Amino acid sequence: MSFIVNKNERLNVLVEDLTHDGSGVAKVEGYPLFIPGALPGEEVDIQVGKTLKNYGFGRLINVKKASPDRVDPPCHVFPECGGCQLQHLSYEGQLVQKRKTVRDVMDRIAKLPHVPVHPVKGMDNPWRYRNKSQIPFSEQDGKVVSGFYRSRTHHIVDTDVCIIQSEEADELMSTLKHEMHAFGIDAYDEKAHRGMLRHLIVRKGRATGEIMVVLVTRKKKFPQKEAVVELIKRVVPDVTSIMQNVNDQKTNVIFGDETILLYGKTFIIDSIGPIDFEISARSFYQVNPEQTEVLYGQALEYAQLTGGESVIDAYCGIGTISLFLAQKAKEVYGVEIVPQAIEDAKRNAELNGIDNAHFEAGPAEVVIPKWYADGKRFDVLVVDPPRKGCDEELLKTILEYKPKRVVYVSCNPGTLARDLRILEDGGYRTQEVQPVDMFPHSSHVECVAWLETTL
Repeated sequence: MSFIVNKNERLNVLVEDLTHDGSGVAKVEGYPLFIPGALPGEEVDIQVGKTLKNYGFGRLINVKKASPDRVDPPCHVFPECGGCQLQHLSYEGQLVQKRKTVRDVMDRIAKLPHVPVHPVKGMDNPWRYRNKSQIPFSEQDGKVVSGFYRSRTHHIVDTDVCIIQSEEADELMSTLKHEMHAFGIDAYDEKAHRGMLRHLIVRKGRATGEIMVVLVTRKKKFPQKEAVVELIKRVVPDVTSIMQNVNDQKTNVIFGDETILLYGKTFIIDSIGPIDFEISARSFYQVNPEQTEVLYGQALEYAQLTGGESVIDAYCGIGTISLFLAQKAKEVYGVEIVPQAIEDAKRNAELNGIDNAHFEAGPAEVVIPKWYADGKRFDVLVVDPPRKGCDEELLKTILEYKPKRVVYVSCNPGTLARDLRILEDGGYRTQEVQPVDMFPHSSHVECVAWLETTL
């Protein structure tokens, strides 16, 4: 097989676009080359790496003509670490590119070039925004390392600082790494399945300042447990919860089945707008609460509630959107396939004194028809699915019962566009799309879409 370009060939190319994962795209006689670290508008020298039938990869050697949006990344392990993809692009440039990503899939996949895609709602300060850190520990060449995985690998890039996570997480990560041997604790070896400390998880309530620390260990019993608890309390005086999770399985899944309280409470409280949430070690909770308030505020605006509506919240999780909607709706019915999340949602409703939000565990495509069969009728449906988008059966259910308005909250523009096309073909009309930047310096962008039925 002959290729337009050959492996190890050196080329000078013009970068035209960015991929969904933040790589630059250049074309040689129509053949796409993906180039990590390159930005649109740049003239770059590259060395061709892997070549496949329809595309290839290039390694950036030199930037001959830089984009005006190129900046020096403030993180010392960028781009080696896989956590961020766009620190070399100005924040204003990131927002422009993320809007373009959404516009492109709306045109190409949803076939909706006429639907407005608004400028991305970004952050005033796009640093230290993560309220949850999951930090792996290991040993490399006899030295304890902690940090974040290199992109597409399980090799830890060692660091003491991550400028998108909390300072408390940085301090604990660094302290444990440098002192754990003194406590007789070794780090986990994933290949050999030995060692004790697997992960450090730090969760911080943005509104409350409450902090939870979770030590994920291979065994339940580990040396000087009480002394380690006192060390954590000394490093993070504001800590309100210290937990141990035991994962003795040879797996790259972070959590095991058993979670043990070591100090304080089994949960922390945080707030998004006026709503409080009880967050346990394993609760799903958005990692950027400041932008979550923006995202859910947009969903509430598109729902256009006046106080008399009945609303479905599919994929309701622990009730975050449901409880936002309940402030303005007559009734909200949330459905989620994970039973523990439903228990959390009920507890959060009780925590806030909200009695017009009702929750049921099960597949949305099963539970929603049951509600209709029971005589319930709904004006608005809100969906916030995982990255794979809405389940096909749920889309069929929406088209069968046709609530007047659908608000689609998405963490993947591609699957959003796919699902909008299906809903459009079934009689809905997309009014507009509002992107929200939940993960600055990454290539991800979230969206809220507003649809109305034509019937």
